[in-house]
Amino acid sequence: MKPTSISAEALFEAHREAMRWEWIAGHAHPDRRFDDAAVRDARSAADLVGYLNYIHPYRVQIVGRREVAYLLASAPDDQERRISRIVTLEPPVIIVADDQVPPDRLVAMCDRAEIPLFVTQQSAGHVIDVVRGYLGQHFAERVTRHGVFMDILGLGVLLTGESGLGKSELGLELISRGHGLVADDAVDIFRISQTALEGRCPALLQNLLEVRGIGLLDIKAIFGETAVRRKMRLKLIVHLVRKETMEREFERLPYEPLNEEVLGLPVRKVVIAVDAGRNLAVLVEAAVRNTVLQLRGIDTYQEFIKRHQAAMERGGLD
Repeated sequence: MKPTSISAEALFEAHREAMRWEWIAGHAHPDRRFDDAAVRDARSAADLVGYLNYIHPYRVQIVGRREVAYLLASAPDDQERRISRIVTLEPPVIIVADDQVPPDRLVAMCDRAEIPLFVTQQSAGHVIDVVRGYLGQHFAERVTRHGVFMDILGLGVLLTGESGLGKSELGLELISRGHGLVADDAVDIFRISQTALEGRCPALLQNLLEVRGIGLLDIKAIFGETAVRRKMRLKLIVHLVRKETMEREFERLPYEPLNEEVLGLPVRKVVIAVDAGRNLAVLVEAAVRNTVLQLRGIDTYQEFIKRHQAAMERGGLD
């Protein structure tokens, strides 16, 4: 799903309290937005915000102590030219940080060009980190997946499978065993970097788990605040299938770890058959523990293959 653009007013309001900034110029165009082409071509949020730069257009320009000194340490004509160059870059927002007073010419030109100008006492480095983080999440590629997303032993695990296989009931049992719920039924997954995926819960479903026959459960109210999480990195997909499907479509011992592509990134995947008498919660915990070992470079299956080959070379399996 394509992320929506964001206005200068939305950026200002989202961090009004944290940044304690003031909007001192460019009020006539509060809906000024990031250039679509710049957002599309940006490799990351770092390309959308940074210190004063006369080369990269259409990005948030941060003006700190050194940049203000640079603008002021010049003759009036040079100062006019330098500030004009900033305006011609068409930044969606200009932020003056480090408790600096913006030059009068900068304020006047921002008003004339309808470019929002924010002023804050926060350090320029902190402002860049906050705005980059906010824009990185806002413009991240995203997709909504059906399943139950949980924090199991510190790992973000997405439980998937056909409807009616008991994913929510399994989630409830895992919660009762001390693990945390992120989202039930619908999970919003964001690609927050070149190598990382993050899962979150839609606001409408926050803290809720639906169990057939019982209805909606408020997990936070029932189990306490430690039973819910706001977001987690997606590291493992546990896919539940019926016994017949398992026997027909999957290897008992796969030669290579399974992966599923989500937003262009491979995610480790484990397939578990649902059958009477199987303790799915224990199996999921075991799968998570095994994945943690694999992430540390310990592959049990490959170790077994080495043992098998060594045994064959010795002439027997005893």
